[in-house]
Amino acid sequence: MNTRRYVLPLMLSLALVGCSEQGNQKAGANQAAGGGQQRPPSKVSVVTMKQAEQPVTRVLPGRAVAFQTAEIRPRVNGMIEQIKFKEGSTVKAGDVLYKIDDDTYAASLEEAKAALAKAEASVPSAQANLNRYERLVNSGATQIEYENARVTLLQAQADVAQAKAALQSAQINLGYTEIKAPFDGVTTISTVSIGNIVTANQTTALTTLRRIDPIYVDLTDSSANLLELRSAIAAGRLKGSPTEADITLTLEDGTKYDKTGKLDMAEMAVSETTGTYQIRAVFDNPNNLILPGTYLRATVIVGYENGFLIPQRAANRNANGSLTAKFVTAENKVETRTFDNTQLSGTNWLVTSNIKDGDKLIVDGFQWIAEGAVVAPVDAKLDENGFVVEQAAAQPPAASPAKP
Repeated sequence: MNTRRYVLPLMLSLALVGCSEQGNQKAGANQAAGGGQQRPPSKVSVVTMKQAEQPVTRVLPGRAVAFQTAEIRPRVNGMIEQIKFKEGSTVKAGDVLYKIDDDTYAASLEEAKAALAKAEASVPSAQANLNRYERLVNSGATQIEYENARVTLLQAQADVAQAKAALQSAQINLGYTEIKAPFDGVTTISTVSIGNIVTANQTTALTTLRRIDPIYVDLTDSSANLLELRSAIAAGRLKGSPTEADITLTLEDGTKYDKTGKLDMAEMAVSETTGTYQIRAVFDNPNNLILPGTYLRATVIVGYENGFLIPQRAANRNANGSLTAKFVTAENKVETRTFDNTQLSGTNWLVTSNIKDGDKLIVDGFQWIAEGAVVAPVDAKLDENGFVVEQAAAQPPAASPAKP
């Protein structure tokens, strides 16, 4: 009797516990199912694709180079008497930069003037003597005397020419005592001071003059890109001429330079060590914002091609290096597409295949959605860097057919 009295309550307790656990499991399942039905599709920002003629660009590294450069050196010997420019200032062509003591050169000029006057004074008497012998050559004067008179005149005339040349040289040397700017430009620090002795064509420059408005930018591109560009032009895929395209600059701090440049020349040789060739562009530089030696990045338009633009921020690369991007299908499901042939177009990728007008590209929110997931696309507008700046209302999902 005692055993039965304990067994019966134990069996009832186990039955009650089992019923309670089963009820809890059903309630949890019902709550989970209810939560899944209430969760809405994720919102994603999309833009509608449209084919158009787009620029094909290259981003190339470069260095600024002065448009003109001249190392200023003396052309005569002497002592620096005056320095007539402010170091680092802008000077005009013909402005006097240095004045060399000219006393010696002024004296040489006066000496040359006197020598010329002396030489010129002997010409009339030699001419008169020749004329006299010319009249007497047939009446007593010998032919030798006549020839000697003619030679004397020629020597006097040669002395005049020599004196004129010496005078001109003296004038030039005196002019060289004023060292002038050969063109408009900006000076550097002077390497000499007043009182220093300088020599003609010395190794050390007195200062350097640079013209930096306009300014050159030397760019570097690979020979592989050059071959690819030529192939695209030959195949007719690219329109336009790279030599006529505008070139834009990005400064070292990431800001855009407000002037556009033009291609000036392209080196017709490839470096044997780097496999690159050089391109030179020219830019207006009215405020001297770009200085020689500055590192820059240039965006060069190399042609135009019909295609679709995919912002770089909206694309990825797969394990094979191919470009990938996510789209929204007509059923509002996520679809990943791969593009093998791509070109750079500013801050976008230019693609020509596996895409058509009206396709909706996901430009934001694609990092957290899986392939085939149902989403709520929201039309968006992008800025020049591919960031979303404006969004429309979310598009409602397609209504499911009513049950009969």
